[in-house]
Amino acid sequence: MGIYEELQERGLIAQVTDEAEIRELVNSGKAIFYIGFDPTAGSLHVGHFMTLVLMKRLQQAGNRPIALVGGGTGMIGDPSGRSDLRKVLTIEDIDHNVECFKKQMSRFIEFGEGKAMLVNNADWIRGLNYIELLRDVGACFSVNKMLTAECYKQRMERGLSFLEFNYMIMQAYDFYHLHQTYGVNMQFGGDDQWSNMLAGTELIRKKTGKDAYALTITLLLNSEGNKMGKTASGAVWLDANKTSPFEFFQYWRNVNDADVIKCLKLLTFISIEQIKEMEKWDNSRINELKELLAFELTKMVHGEQEANKAKEAAKALFSGQGNDENMPTTELDNVPNEGELLLNLLVQAGLTTSKGEGRRLVEQGGLSVNGEKVSDPNLVISKDSLLEGIKVKKGKKV
Repeated sequence: MGIYEELQERGLIAQVTDEAEIRELVNSGKAIFYIGFDPTAGSLHVGHFMTLVLMKRLQQAGNRPIALVGGGTGMIGDPSGRSDLRKVLTIEDIDHNVECFKKQMSRFIEFGEGKAMLVNNADWIRGLNYIELLRDVGACFSVNKMLTAECYKQRMERGLSFLEFNYMIMQAYDFYHLHQTYGVNMQFGGDDQWSNMLAGTELIRKKTGKDAYALTITLLLNSEGNKMGKTASGAVWLDANKTSPFEFFQYWRNVNDADVIKCLKLLTFISIEQIKEMEKWDNSRINELKELLAFELTKMVHGEQEANKAKEAAKALFSGQGNDENMPTTELDNVPNEGELLLNLLVQAGLTTSKGEGRRLVEQGGLSVNGEKVSDPNLVISKDSLLEGIKVKKGKKV
């Protein structure tokens, strides 16, 4: 089985432009492909995770990845999948985020001479002359055709700024520039990027007469239809300072039963043959599969030592086994002699965003302290108890 067939077997491929040509390039290790990353935060998140794993798979098969960070296009904002105008970041914010990205990407792909590259489109976009761009690139685009793209249609009703309207042209220009500069012959991305990616292949053909290819991967959805990496409290980050290894482990440990095998296929390097055998397992072993998934992905992002700590902490918290020294903790300063209101503690520990949220949590029976359910929202925890340390559980999973 070639790498292209493996991607198909794992359910990764959503759409391709020229399947026979893409299959040949990828299987022979001749693909020089790029994937774009929008630097809107100081960390990559789980939504980027599948993309990073894909880059690793393809590099291991001999293909060359180029990670493109949108330091230029990030100043415009991609309208795809959005209902409102994206916040415009400063150059300083974007440049800081770019530096953070490379460090995290290095856990997945190998950078170096003849290996993976990280490029920033700020290097060629920020210095573009507007008139020259319109004459050289704008003439290749039909406004009528652009307006039929799904990413624009869903914004037209609410209002689409001219700034955002230019995003497709900028992304297409990226593909063209990378093709001319580094010989890039393929672009990969999420299924929501299809229109932008096609624009790039068409621009290259019009400008050079050569073919370039596009392939989109399936965006992983859970059973409720929410995008991967979203929780009630926000995004799941790859930066340990934003989402701890334990929280990362728990996110995957708590995926829906129906999604476990899908996640194992899409995101792990467990062989497809092994996963097919796991599909035959009895439903009584579902937690075993979830723990395997969580461990493998935490190991990939945070290392084996942190993955083991997270696994032990989960056992201590939720099954009464294992070592609880690795569970997440919050240390408090200046606790009043009369103790502290539990609702204040929840906010300080980051378990709730407000006392009102904590009050509702207590009223719904979703909070326990040291194994006992809390029914009084005005409960005060004594200073002696806090000096000794308390264990707070929010719902069944946090």
